[in-house]
Amino acid sequence: MTDDDATEPSRVWVLADERAGTRSQALAVAESLGVPFRIREIAYGPIATLPNFVLGASLAGLSAESRAALAPPWPDLVIGAGRRTAPAARTIKRASGGRAFLCHVMYPGAVGARDFDLIAAPAHDGVPPAANLITTLGAPHRITGPVLAEAAATWAPRLADLPRPWIALLVGGSTKRRRFTGRLAETLGRRASALARARGGSLLVSTSRRTWRAAEALAAAIDVPARVYRWSDGGENPYAGFLALADAVVVTGDSVSMSCEACATTAPVYIFAPPGFTEDKHARLHGDLYDKGYARPLGEDATDEDLHPWTHPPLNAAADVAAAIRSRMVIAE
Repeated sequence: MTDDDATEPSRVWVLADERAGTRSQALAVAESLGVPFRIREIAYGPIATLPNFVLGASLAGLSAESRAALAPPWPDLVIGAGRRTAPAARTIKRASGGRAFLCHVMYPGAVGARDFDLIAAPAHDGVPPAANLITTLGAPHRITGPVLAEAAATWAPRLADLPRPWIALLVGGSTKRRRFTGRLAETLGRRASALARARGGSLLVSTSRRTWRAAEALAAAIDVPARVYRWSDGGENPYAGFLALADAVVVTGDSVSMSCEACATTAPVYIFAPPGFTEDKHARLHGDLYDKGYARPLGEDATDEDLHPWTHPPLNAAADVAAAIRSRMVIAE
């Protein structure tokens, strides 16, 4: 819950920058704590790309507006995520006389890591052990029970014409080092269609900005009843609704966040990650999810094992990070 009363000091600050992934992880932890917090918008200046060992504990990489917003009274707890918010968090701690508790999601780098009271890094990143470090299975996210319930109520009437079971197909796309080609999109469309066809159901397809031109190849390969959302068309994004209502989920393995969000319900999850499509760190995450029963690989054909319903607990590392904060500091409600 955000603290809307700007006239009162806020005990919890979230350093939220414009990168959707890091912003979402920091907010997820704050929301999981269940106490009021205030968002401090973080925008960067031209030198923010310098490494943290050059920037040190400073606000030098921030825009003038962001620097002005980071002023006393200082909070009791600062939650940030990603490399670029780390110098600002360290500055706040020093300005508060060391009183502010710093929680950082994702490893900020070795330089200045001791300034943080708690660092939460995903196990698949392989960060060396430290007294102030906890490892999580995957990344924190904001797909919680209440979010899913609201999305389900919104989207269920709009999908009533489609035969069940409903299989959500959550599609990412190309990354800096890997391309999601039209051929891969066709393969994904065929495999997901085979799964839906074998169950006599439908696909609920949500593409993203990174799907780009491959979205057309994907749609062309789908030969079962489907509702397809193309990110490029704009309009209301059904991502959370499709996930909330899905009897099973297929997700592309190119995104840590999407893979973890796919596991936010108890429905079966199948990850599409053919050889060469994903990076090593993603493969390590997938292996962890498989080993712990949260997901299975999407094979070339739907097998009897794929068709047999199975379940798992909802996955969200945000709750684990929030619990670790509470175990290390006293938070006023």
